[in-house]
Parts: sequence; structure tokens; C-alpha cells
Amino acid sequence: MTTTKPDTRPPRQPRTGLTNTGVRKAASKSARSRAREFAVQALYQHLVGRNSADTIDQFTRDLAGFNKADSVHYDALLHGCVEHGADLDALIVPLLDRKLAEISPIERSVMWIGAYEFQHCLDVPWRVVINECVELAKAFGGTDGHKYVNGVLNQLAPRLRAAEVAADTGHATHPRA
Repeated sequence: MTTTKPDTRPPRQPRTGLTNTGVRKAASKSARSRAREFAVQALYQHLVGRNSADTIDQFTRDLAGFNKADSVHYDALLHGCVEHGADLDALIVPLLDRKLAEISPIERSVMWIGAYEFQHCLDVPWRVVINECVELAKAFGGTDGHKYVNGVLNQLAPRLRAAEVAADTGHATHPRA
């Protein structure tokens, strides 16, 4: 006769919307979050492979899961960032502690998305922009890349969304020229 030991492990705790590493599960991601994920991958292709936005767009739309992304937001991010890349770099470079060439293409893509959304997607709150970009950097970037992205975008937010940041934080901000 065999006896079974009672299970001494504590009961599993549900982690609604998160994987065991704390990253959001695919099912819990919004269509805009998915659009940002596809956009960061597309921008990486642009920065590394020098592929045109139209070529990248055709390729990306055929990827699994794209149908769950906000295609309008994806289009705005991909085409807007590629078109305004030099302007976005000009906003980011003064905030860097190293040369732009030393920044990972993933982190650069994520910072482009953040800067672009600060300027052109005023319906997205500044804190959401930063949070989404930090999550992108965690998912696609290097080990501590998300910390760098967070630092840069936190400096950029008061410059591009001064009134919103001031109202949200309760501080009067004076954007630097």
C-alpha cells in the first residue's frame, strides 16, 4: 500500500496579465502596445538594414499577430519616425551621455517612438509614453537599456509636454531651449 504525501507547496497565486518574469502576457496587451512592438522591430530594420519604410511595412504586416495591432498607430510610428528621424535624433542627442553611434539600435528606436509620441500623439499621456517605452526596452533591448531609455525620456517629457508634466507633477517646469 502506498501513501501519498500531502502537497506542502503553497497554492499557486494567479498573476493576471503577467508572465512569471513580470512581463505582460500577449493576451493582455492593448492594440496600441502591440503596434509599438511591431514599430520598434520595424525601426530596428530601418536603422540597421537601411530598409525603406514601405518595404519594412509590407514585411511587418505579414507577421503573425499583426492583425491584433492598431495598424493606424503602427503606421504613424513607423512612417513618422522614419520621416522625422533627424529631428528626433536632434531632440535626443543633447540628453545622451555618449555618442549616438554608441546607442543600441533598439534603444534608439524606442527613444524615437517616445519622442514621436510626445510630439504627435497628444492623446497618449506622457507617463504612458514613458511606461510603454520602458516596457519595449525591457522586452527587446539590452539588460539595462530600459533604465537608459527611462532617463532620457524623463528629461525629454518636460521639454515636449511642459504643461502636462507640470500639471501632473504639481511642479512648474521651464523647458530648456
